[in-house]
Amino acid sequence: MTHNRNLKTILLIVVLLLSQSVQSQRANQGTSQRKDTKQITRILFILDCSNSMYGMWQSNTKIKIAQNLVSNIIDSLAGKPNVEVALRAYGHTKDYPPQDCDDTKLEVGFSANNFEQLKAKLRALVPKGTTPIASTLERCVADFPDCDGCRNIVILITDGTDECSGEVCQVSAQLQTQGAFLKPFIIGIGRGMRESFECAGAYYEATNEIDFSRALNDVVLQALNNTTSQINLLDSYSEASETNVPMTFYDAQSKRLRYSFIHTINGNGVSDTLTLDPLINYDIVVHTLPPVKVENVKLNPGRHTVIPIKTPQGNMIITSQDSKDRLNNKDVAVIVRQSGSSEVVNVQELNKSEKYIVGKYDLEILTKPSLKIENVEVGQSATTTIEIPQSGQLTLNKGKQILIGSIFVKDSEETKWVCNLEEGQMIETLSLLPGQYMVVVRAKNATDAAKTQIKEFKIESKKTTSINLAK
Repeated sequence: MTHNRNLKTILLIVVLLLSQSVQSQRANQGTSQRKDTKQITRILFILDCSNSMYGMWQSNTKIKIAQNLVSNIIDSLAGKPNVEVALRAYGHTKDYPPQDCDDTKLEVGFSANNFEQLKAKLRALVPKGTTPIASTLERCVADFPDCDGCRNIVILITDGTDECSGEVCQVSAQLQTQGAFLKPFIIGIGRGMRESFECAGAYYEATNEIDFSRALNDVVLQALNNTTSQINLLDSYSEASETNVPMTFYDAQSKRLRYSFIHTINGNGVSDTLTLDPLINYDIVVHTLPPVKVENVKLNPGRHTVIPIKTPQGNMIITSQDSKDRLNNKDVAVIVRQSGSSEVVNVQELNKSEKYIVGKYDLEILTKPSLKIENVEVGQSATTTIEIPQSGQLTLNKGKQILIGSIFVKDSEETKWVCNLEEGQMIETLSLLPGQYMVVVRAKNATDAAKTQIKEFKIESKKTTSINLAK
């Protein structure tokens, strides 16, 4: 009698909690991303009906206790919006011995208002056979019809490990990666199975009926409810002062995009609260320059989870009076890389400030010639300003002949190629950075290399240099 009173009390509490949770979700609809009333949560119960489930345990046989508790949970789910339930069993259609590792069957599929049908089928299950858990998980993929945005949840109840040489953990991980379902819940009736199942999902060990009931109720609460979280973007002083950065949340198993937010500081001066699915471990990418990624972040179901991520930032601006190549009316771009890396972090415009993660950067400014500046340091909340000189103008008069050739810049170490000349232009004008140059040309139809002309010249900011190649 004491056991029954305790179980009834627990079930009454969970029904009240579920009701309050659903009302709270309705009240908060539209205040945060992904609180979509059309999203359906689909819960597949998988029940062990192998012959060992006839064994006595506490007040009754294991199968009877499981049938009663699952039936009560189904009653608590009836009438909940956007919740569908299905039932699969294994070990119930073939006697043991002999062993039949294909003994698994979907007994009641997903549909609206199938709760009474599911309870009737649940009561009729008779334990007979073996325990093919891995193959059951593989088969249950087909139990979830195609559905955009549905949350597919598996609750497995068993009193033993796989008896058919199946790799339960491997199969579970593979199916989660494929996005077939979220991390499954596994309730073990009795002791000694934790090592076999912890790698397959969220494992609950039920050593008595009350543990079993609590585990089942806790699992269903997690399945139905989101949890809250906040992302603290930390500066160099470990203060949560960074903000206004896009963030993307990916399922760490399937790598599918789950959420996108722009980080926000709320009216209380702290990171805004996010509502997330607690059944998923997340890879979070904060889209700073360069991006910062944290992997396999686990939430605490039912508890507010604070996730600190180090994203210290400062500003960098590259200034010039030549924001455009005036002759071609093209923006001058700046390629930004982290020092020592070949990967491009950003292509920045001149005279535009950008935020970067604190550190050192190498710049390649696509002027003529390109200008490389290494080890530019960006500090916390500071602005690093790089000023480049204003270009000058070169005018080449080629006359009527067709010339081929190139421009070279002469620095202290070597002569470097800058650009090739346009063959079809009689007068060609170029914007060049200040410096010492030479032009090397010859007539296109010339048959003698000695006909090559070399003319040296100097470019100064805001001045025009003219060279006559028609002579």
